[in-house]
Amino acid sequence: MSDRALEGRHALITGGGTGIGAAAAIELGNAGAKLSLLGRRMAPIQHTAVRTGGTAFQCDVTEAGAIEQAFDEARAANGPIDLLVVNAGIAESAPFHKMTRESWDRIIGTNLTAAFECARAAIGDLLKSENGRLVFIASVASIRGVPYAAHYAASKHGLLGLSRSLAAEYAKTNLTVNAVCPGYVDTPMTDQSVARVSEITGRSEEDSRGAITNMNASGRLVDPDAIAKIILMLCLPLSRDINGAAITIDGGTSA
Repeated sequence: MSDRALEGRHALITGGGTGIGAAAAIELGNAGAKLSLLGRRMAPIQHTAVRTGGTAFQCDVTEAGAIEQAFDEARAANGPIDLLVVNAGIAESAPFHKMTRESWDRIIGTNLTAAFECARAAIGDLLKSENGRLVFIASVASIRGVPYAAHYAASKHGLLGLSRSLAAEYAKTNLTVNAVCPGYVDTPMTDQSVARVSEITGRSEEDSRGAITNMNASGRLVDPDAIAKIILMLCLPLSRDINGAAITIDGGTSA
């Protein structure tokens, strides 16, 4: 494989400022891709843009109009979109009997509806690309239930269903659609989960982090750089026959 296998191709990454999104930006940028990095907060995406030579665009993916505007700005800067990595997402937790409709709508809106809108905004470009690639960052919660996070698991089950449906619909085109399904990853989102567990249970932050880490069968958090390598692999022209996959990266939890 050439070190610059994605030379000149336009990769748009949502949630591109931190965690998996930032790691993916580094990998795809090193492979030659032109990067458009989207996020709600400008500071993190600008920081990643400086590191990778990409371009930062402010975008709240829960607003369809903001997606349309940011995608148009990204096209103006870097051309038609060849690679779309839908990474933006949030997590919350609560016992089901205390779960509110507001919380449900927030999780579904960010993790599923926004993914639909992003895919819809890019689909014309992706289908015209010689090697279009759409990668959804899902979760092991896409393939199993999660106590105290029914809304999160439902959103990620839906995201996997969306991914597989698009893969089937466009199987005879040059576009592939895949989902990456990590366990708990060493990212700011997991830090937030640790803080929530600590607050709800009264356990120390160290104990709460240990409890979350041990939810991965390996007993360690997944390295975001490892996930970024998988994203890069899925984006390569040679990966044209990987379509409709749900690639788990969880240290064996789903085995």
